[in-house]
Amino acid sequence: MRSVFLRYPGGAAKAVTFSYDDGVRQDRRLAGIFAKYGIKATFNFNSDSLRCYYSKEDMKDIFFSKGHEIAIHGANHRANGNMRPIEGIRDVLDCRLELEEKCGRIIRGMAYPDTGITQMGNFIKYEKIKSYLSELDIAYSRSVDGGNDSFMLPEDFYNWIPTAHHNDPKIFEYIDSFLNWDISEGAYHARRIPRLLYIWGHSYEFDRDDNWDHIEDLCLRLAGRDDIWYATNIEIYDYVEAYRSLRFSANGHMVYNPTLYTIWIDVDSRLYSIPSGETVVIE
Repeated sequence: MRSVFLRYPGGAAKAVTFSYDDGVRQDRRLAGIFAKYGIKATFNFNSDSLRCYYSKEDMKDIFFSKGHEIAIHGANHRANGNMRPIEGIRDVLDCRLELEEKCGRIIRGMAYPDTGITQMGNFIKYEKIKSYLSELDIAYSRSVDGGNDSFMLPEDFYNWIPTAHHNDPKIFEYIDSFLNWDISEGAYHARRIPRLLYIWGHSYEFDRDDNWDHIEDLCLRLAGRDDIWYATNIEIYDYVEAYRSLRFSANGHMVYNPTLYTIWIDVDSRLYSIPSGETVVIE
């Protein structure tokens, strides 16, 4: 029986992404640092802060020209887990409308503000939040939990739990564990599953803690590796969803790619590239 695993663009088995909240002025410096090391990030904006700090030209020059993503963080930075659905819908939609106007592009990603969905009040259920985010065409939403070295892709993209905050005491241990993870041909089956390192935080923390050298150290350790895909949150989501759309023959010897992406897979330790719209024979 064949073993099939997702592989990222170019056949990479590992991916790295960063996520930073609140749309503060320090994001300008952080976006430049990421670009310096060839790393991509998602910046999650409250619409009020967007009015304060960044113009439409800024969004293009500082973020989009460097390959970064802009995502929703709520118009008023209120925790979705403590708002009635009608309030949550308005907070997300207002933020999305303003971001799309300012950015001139479709905004589909999100990070929960405040305590997000880690605390649920006013008798709100997670299923309600997930439902209205889906109805608002939000593709994913990052939670605020973390602190792990499993590096697994999320089972539920509306509760996307990152690996760790950048100030996690074990952050360098997690990075070393991620970089040293063996996904070679002879590796144990479960270890060949694709891995994702997801780091989050707030760029103002580097001013507050006077440790901009810390993010430079993180980037330096992660950058420039051929076995890593450096991507934004939405790029990871879209690629995983495209992989899930592959169609296999009953015997597993053929695979058809109905998406617009070229998708890479590992079949019994052999890499295959499945171009958009094509059917490939698995030998």
